[in-house]
Amino acid sequence: MTHDPMAEIRASFFVECEELLESLQDALSVMADHLEGDGSQDTETINVVFRAVHSIKGGAGAFGLTVLVAFAHRFETVMDELRCGRLVVDHEAMKLFFQAADMLADHVRLARDDASGSPPGSETLLIAVEALMGERAPELEEEEVAFAPMGLSFDLALPDLGDAADLAEADGRCWTVRLRPLDALYASGNETFHLLRALCELGSASITCDLSALPDLDALMPETSCLGWTVQLTGGIEESDIRAVFDFVEDVAEITIAEAQEVAAELGLAAPEPKPEAASAPAISPPCLSLVPDLIVPPLASAATASSALPIQPIALPSERPTDPAPDRLAAPAVAAAAAAPAEAAAATVRVDLDRIDRLVNLVGELVINQAMLAQSVTEAGLPANSAVMNGLEAFMMLTRDIQDSVMMIRAQPVKPLFQRMARIVREASAAVGKEVRLRSEGEGTEVDKTVIERLADPLTHMIRNAVDHGLETPDRRREAGKPEEGVVTLSAQHRSGRVVIEVADDGAGIDRPRVREIAIRKGLVAPDAVLTDAEIDNLLFLPGFSTANQISALSGRGVGMDVVKQAIGALGGRIAITSERGQGTRFSISLPLTLAVLDGMVVRVAGETLVIPLSSIVETATLSAHDIRSLGPETSVIHIRGGFVPLYDLGTELAYRGPKASYEGGIVLLTAQEDGSRAALVVDEILEQRQVVIKGLQHSYGNIPGVAAATILGDGQIALILDPGDLVENATGRTRSADTILALAG
Repeated sequence: MTHDPMAEIRASFFVECEELLESLQDALSVMADHLEGDGSQDTETINVVFRAVHSIKGGAGAFGLTVLVAFAHRFETVMDELRCGRLVVDHEAMKLFFQAADMLADHVRLARDDASGSPPGSETLLIAVEALMGERAPELEEEEVAFAPMGLSFDLALPDLGDAADLAEADGRCWTVRLRPLDALYASGNETFHLLRALCELGSASITCDLSALPDLDALMPETSCLGWTVQLTGGIEESDIRAVFDFVEDVAEITIAEAQEVAAELGLAAPEPKPEAASAPAISPPCLSLVPDLIVPPLASAATASSALPIQPIALPSERPTDPAPDRLAAPAVAAAAAAPAEAAAATVRVDLDRIDRLVNLVGELVINQAMLAQSVTEAGLPANSAVMNGLEAFMMLTRDIQDSVMMIRAQPVKPLFQRMARIVREASAAVGKEVRLRSEGEGTEVDKTVIERLADPLTHMIRNAVDHGLETPDRRREAGKPEEGVVTLSAQHRSGRVVIEVADDGAGIDRPRVREIAIRKGLVAPDAVLTDAEIDNLLFLPGFSTANQISALSGRGVGMDVVKQAIGALGGRIAITSERGQGTRFSISLPLTLAVLDGMVVRVAGETLVIPLSSIVETATLSAHDIRSLGPETSVIHIRGGFVPLYDLGTELAYRGPKASYEGGIVLLTAQEDGSRAALVVDEILEQRQVVIKGLQHSYGNIPGVAAATILGDGQIALILDPGDLVENATGRTRSADTILALAG
């Protein structure tokens, strides 16, 4: 297969687009929060939005993605109006900005997939966004035509300083601005054209391009910055105005700003002081020059003569200019090196194909299995604990663990991109049902295995739509209940007990349990005389075909939703629980394993079978005594521990390995914690060891097995089932006494 470097560059561009879209959503969320607060807007946040759209447009233009460029350009024009302070943000404007960001993401995906055309509604949305500019919109279009590219002569001769001084006498202060971009300026999506145009808008400008660093054509590197510019500015301009032009690029360019008097002093020339009345003279703002060079490049021999021009020596762009600058301020190589340092200080990253990481994870899993086999063989050999082999084995085990942890960290990713996708679901769902809804995100930095994140998108989408459609009331009913018209859906993530817990909560009306029970009876899902607790009624929502919708809509009413959610979560080795308070809202809690590759487990033996129980679900272990066990009903028992009563479950009976024991006195129990805060005691015959095990999924071969999460291979080559204590307890019978035992107790 032929290696295509352009395909790799193009793929890298779209990866960068995802990062830029993420920063765009973050900045818009900050703007929305400010709007909800004191109504003010942070200039830097607006700049982040502008830069993200601008960078996507610039990269798309390099690959000829005209549809994407056209959309990004029109979106960028509106954001530039906001950046310049000519556009005021309100709630309706923020809605349009979020929709435009979503549409930009759709354009990026279509371009990535080589699809033609625009997403539906793209032009309509752009018209609505541009309408925010009011009468400025036609004016901006005219400006675009006026700024059509034109040829620029590469005249290397600098303007005569005496002439510049004369201009200063007439028009105000005279400034010499030198700009030499670093490679990072272009890599970040910025363009010198916009910088020079912005300088032109400040006053009268004379621009000279420096070709002294331009190599021969055969040595020219497209990624390398070779050009520099010297700009003579005159007019009523303050230094702060010039520095504001370079706010975005001060760390990726060498920039020098000096008044004509300073330049003249350095060259030993005399420059007249500007007249006092000239300082108040109005700045002249001629039409900006489009600095696009002619296609016919001047002979490179002229570059040799460029060395006679005024040398451009870089200097850091300080935040505050000294009141009495030193004469040698322009010739400070140490300061120049410091100016370039921030661009080099960025953390280096490497993009690696996910298949390679998956292969690495599998190899680490095999390493863990081989390490366990080696430990088993050494133990069976009966070597002393302080032997060289045992010491080396312990060091090998620690190294294996460190490698495994490091590989898992490579796969771990924050849930932030997933949460941002859910923000769009909220916006679209709320618009579909005519409700005002805001998404609040918490714990976006929580890291989860990438596989978990990818497979969590669909169930979360169902839950978010369910919260918007069913959970939240209409604005009228919220007003009647004394609530704000805008409902809030909270999406949060956190690590808890070795697992990740993701919650979707709303501040709606809560579950109408009498209505849920009525619907379940009407559908034949429960008996009319059944006595159900609140938790049991809530769990009816997960039954296939159950729906509380009064009519079929684009979001719900077809009886497909929460049962699919439960199946998807179960396939990930997770659990889902509901808590609801009438009039206050509903909360769905999803508990998932941090990784789908390796876990720490307790290896136990039950009825001659070896099983593994995740260590994260075990609270403590205990040995039963006669007075700890209490009967509850004809076949079930509880134990008294830590001042409370905990239900007792016999693993051998629940897994159908054997019947209940005649007596559990002296037996070993594992006290486990459930997602709802309850506890359960699991009876085992023997605890073998605590071990790190490699997870091998069973779903593809055997489907979903109640109480069994996966399987693993032990050090002796034996296959052991990995149990899911929560699912096991949920489906357990609780039998700890047989009929013979009951008859014996009855005499």
